[in-house]
Parts: sequence; C-alpha cells; structure tokens
Amino acid sequence: MAGLTKNSARLQSSILCSISISSRCLSSRTVLRQSSYAPEHPSSEELSLPVSTTLSHPPPNMPRAAPLSILPLNSIIRSLAITSISSSRVLLTPSLAIMSKLAHSQSPILSPDTNPVLRYFLKKTFYRQFCAGENAAEVKQTVDGLKSIGFKGVILGYAREVVMEESQSGSLESSAKDEAAEACIRDEIIPWARGTLETVRIASPGDYVALKFTGAGSQALYDLSHQTGPSPALKEAIDSICDLAAARDVRLLFDAEQQAVQAGIDMWTLNYMRKYNKQTPGKAVVYGTYQAYLKATPSILASHLAAAQKDGFTLGVKLVRGAYLGSDPRHLIHDTKADTDNAYNGIAASLAQRSYGPVLRPAQGGDTTFPPVNVVLAGHNHTSVRKIQALRTEQAKNGEEQTELVYAQLQGMADEVSCELVQAGKAEAGGTSTLVDIPKAYKYLVWGTTGECMKYLLRRAQENKDAVQRTRDGRNAMAGELLRRVKAMFVFAS
Repeated sequence: MAGLTKNSARLQSSILCSISISSRCLSSRTVLRQSSYAPEHPSSEELSLPVSTTLSHPPPNMPRAAPLSILPLNSIIRSLAITSISSSRVLLTPSLAIMSKLAHSQSPILSPDTNPVLRYFLKKTFYRQFCAGENAAEVKQTVDGLKSIGFKGVILGYAREVVMEESQSGSLESSAKDEAAEACIRDEIIPWARGTLETVRIASPGDYVALKFTGAGSQALYDLSHQTGPSPALKEAIDSICDLAAARDVRLLFDAEQQAVQAGIDMWTLNYMRKYNKQTPGKAVVYGTYQAYLKATPSILASHLAAAQKDGFTLGVKLVRGAYLGSDPRHLIHDTKADTDNAYNGIAASLAQRSYGPVLRPAQGGDTTFPPVNVVLAGHNHTSVRKIQALRTEQAKNGEEQTELVYAQLQGMADEVSCELVQAGKAEAGGTSTLVDIPKAYKYLVWGTTGECMKYLLRRAQENKDAVQRTRDGRNAMAGELLRRVKAMFVFAS
C-alpha cells in the first residue's frame, strides 16, 4: 500500500510538473505590442490586450472563482487544441491555405457538403468550436447548452454571405432590369431570405439575430455600393424579416461590412430604425454596427444619435473594435491599437452614461440631448469589459437609470471574458443587494451547413493569425484551467 501511495504521489508530481512547465512556457512567449498595428494585432471583432494587462483587481462584485470552471471538459480540450494551432505560425499558415481552398473551391470533392469524410473532420473540430449547428435541432441543442451554463441568450446568424473584394465594386451591375433579375431573385435573394427568416424563428424571444445584407447576393452588393434603396424583391425580404422579428421579440443586428458598402448599410439601417424602433418606447428592434477602429466612427455615430433624437426613435448600437482590418483602406483606420482602444472605451462610456464626452461629441449643429439607446457591447478585451462593468456597478449603487446593455463575445473565442461575466451575473443574482448591476452575457454564433459556414470559419482562422497575442491569451487561459482541474482531481483523490 505504501508503495502504491508513493507511486501515486510520483505520478501526481510528474503530471503537475509537466503541465505547469507547459503553462509557464506558453506564458513566457506572451509579448505586448501596442504602439502600432503590426501583423500580430487583430483584424476582426477584437483588438485585445493580453491577460497580463487586465485590471489587477476585479471591479466590485466581479467573481473571484475560476471563470472557465463552468465549461465542460471537452470544450476546454477542444479550445486548447485549436488555439494551440492558431497561435503557431508554423501550423496555422498551411491550415489557412487549406481552409481558404475549401472555402472558395467549386469542386464537389473539396466541398464539406458533398464530401462526407471532410465534413466529419471539420464538423468535429473547427465547426463545433465556432458554429451552432446545421439545422434547427442542432442549433437548439447548442443554444440550450449555452443558456444552461448561464448565458442570458445568443446572437444567431445565418452563415450565407458574399465577401466582395475592393476591386470588384466598380464592376457590379444591377440585375433589376434585365433577364438576370429572375435568376438573381431565385438563386440569391430567396435563399438568403429563407435562411434569415428561419434564423428568426429558431431564436427565442430576447435573443438577437445578426443579419448580413451582402448575403443576399449581387443585387444587394450593387444597391449598397451605389447607396440606393434595396431592390423591390430585397426590400420585401427585409421587411418580412423585420416584421417577424418584431412579432417574436427578437432583435436584429445589421452587421457592418467592408467600406465599399458600409455607407449604404448605414443608410438602410437608419431607415429601418425609424420604422421599427418607435413601436415600443425605449426599445430597439433594429441595431446598427459601429466599428471603433475607423476614425470616422464617432462622427457617424453622433449623426445617427442626432437623427434618433430628432425623429423620436431608439438607436440600437452594436459596438465592435473592427472586422475588416485586412481589406478596409488603411488610412481610414486608427494609426495605433491604443487609439482604437481609446475610441472604443470612450464611445462605450458615453453610451453607458447616455452623455457625450471627449471621444463621442455631439453632431455639429445637432441637439446635445442624448436619445434613448440600446447597446450590444461586443468585445474580447478584458479591460474594456471591466471598465464598463465597474461604471455600471457604480451607477446601480447610485440609483441611476441605466442604458439597456448586453455583452457579447464570439462562440469559441474569449471564453475567459464571457465566463467571467456569467460568473458575475450568477454571483450578483444570488445576492441580496438590489443596487448591483447584473451583467447579461451573450454568445455570437452562426448556423448553416458545414459548407455554408466555411467562409465564416476562414475569417475566424484569419483573425487568429492576425491576433496571435489574443489567441495565445486564450490558449494560456485554457491550459491554466486544465491545470487547475488536474490539481483539483489529485487533491480530491488524496
């Protein structure tokens, strides 16, 4: 028996030592670069600071328990494996090349929807990490799992999309008045409308649905790039989507896209806000997306706030750092990551406090009164999230009226941020104080066939390539959680 105990102790020591060394090695390679945008900086939804730069002490009522403890073990292991690949340039470069080939190939052999072996591999790995499912039943199972953990809801998107290169914008032609019109409606608009309507039906009341106009195809691209209204067929489709969402108490997030079409998206978004965000005072059905990495975003948002105040509707705002660093014209983007962080944090604070400030200033000649706003604060940056959480906690303690605000992170990414918010919500909801703000954490995920999701998965992989620092932070967090569980297992066994 003594021999067995001694061998067990040696095994425990060996395993813990191995994992601990691995974790320290991972952490030692963490380097912060924030003076300028380098290849290591994120190209998409987030431009994050590493874990080491987050607040040394959580704000009041933030949990001190291990945030990732609420995730199932298989999720921890899968995330650790994927982030380990994504944070390795040696492994990620060929992986990206393969995924790009799969996302753009017309060959049935290279299509996950027609190649069962390929579909099986992708669905068990990258698809499972970032996507909700291929049908309503699979999506419901995924969403129910997230809500059982403690997430308040989800942001659900239909995966169908069209990514337009900047060089293509000048060659687009309208199909509204020629023989291609019928084919455009049949092959592009109708499938997109059906998928988006199905997404609204799958979503539960209180959830969000993310909507990409470019998923409706070439006619949508043409209309947006020329800043005209949507074609009659597309308008009918969008109207039906908005009507259904309003009837089911589902909110719609109109996604930001490349600058070649963004001005058109802003125009359409404001028009739909005027129509649907007046129905219930203080409640938005339609939200626009504002990218903090663009220098013009504060002035654009200010003009939209002025329009909301003038026309009497609630402005729906989804705030992100930026999703098209690799394709948007570089001169339109802040020069440094620090500038983007300042813009994001300044805008977020103004929205949370319903007041203009040094970053978000009133529109020239506009009313300085802040209109009603509903906010989705989409972000993977611990510091930014904690700043707003501390601000809202202080507001709650002072009895101040608060902006309707939820936090959102992408499925499969920044779980250490998401789970901390979930833990905070559980801790505060279980308390006796009524002066504490309870954070509402949501996860953003898409659904569709494995083939339909390939462009989305490719973007996630490209983000991880450009956001090596953030990906390493996620990897280190997962490794740390796995180490914590192994330690706990041996403590329990002893």
